[in-house]
Amino acid sequence: MLSQYVDAQGQVDYKNWLSEKNQLDAYIHTLEKMPPLEGASKEAKLAYWINAYNALTVQLILENYPLESIKDLDNPWDRDCITVNNQTYTLGEIEHEILRKMDEARIHFAINCASASCPKLRNEAYQEKQLDKQLTEATQDFLSDPTKNKLSPNHLQLSRIFLWFGNDFGSKSERLEFIAQYSDLVLDRPKIDYLSYDWSLNQTH
Repeated sequence: MLSQYVDAQGQVDYKNWLSEKNQLDAYIHTLEKMPPLEGASKEAKLAYWINAYNALTVQLILENYPLESIKDLDNPWDRDCITVNNQTYTLGEIEHEILRKMDEARIHFAINCASASCPKLRNEAYQEKQLDKQLTEATQDFLSDPTKNKLSPNHLQLSRIFLWFGNDFGSKSERLEFIAQYSDLVLDRPKIDYLSYDWSLNQTH
């Protein structure tokens, strides 16, 4: 479904995906029935929850389509949306209580909140064996996209993701190290600003 309804820019064809919403619902139902086992690898758990988050976000948009922005909905991140091992989760809980606690800052470039300024939705699912490569690509992709970040050696205009989740990237020097690592920039004590965030829907036009 991702390869069919998501283009290379991460724009989503929600209008046509609506006709196959039942397939997406079935996928989410499968996720509910088959969570990763306790002894599964960290990569397996990360891939499972990233895919769940992205699928649930698409499901939320389809259930309310057409709309201009996920923010048109009341509390989109606080609605119960999946039940795993007899526990019900919201999108916010998946992000903050599960994914962010797994000590992998690159998740912020893999989960998509259906908005123009978000990291793009990949047109493939995340997989345990490919996860490190996929997360690296997603991070590099996000940093190199001038609509999301504008980077130069002495001036960084960053996505607000780096502001909102600053703790996940560590101290200021660790954050700069992270940006340098995934952008191949040699930073020279850069000035840092944050770009405004565009919450309009990430849909194909």
